[in-house]
Amino acid sequence: MGFGSYDESEQQHQQSTDDDDEDAAINVHEHDHHGSVSVETDASTDDLLGQLQEIKDADEDDE
Repeated sequence: MGFGSYDESEQQHQQSTDDDDEDAAINVHEHDHHGSVSVETDASTDDLLGQLQEIKDADEDDE
């Protein structure tokens, strides 16, 4: 076999495996969930933002 030539039987095998891939489908909605989430807290928005800033500051100190 010279440069640039190919085995026809190998080419046919490659085409048959490509056909198998077309049959496989991915269901992107397989793990969809419907519902709602609610959180009740006594903390004010300012308290929560303060806690968030403390977390960010701690992360920066770790780096």
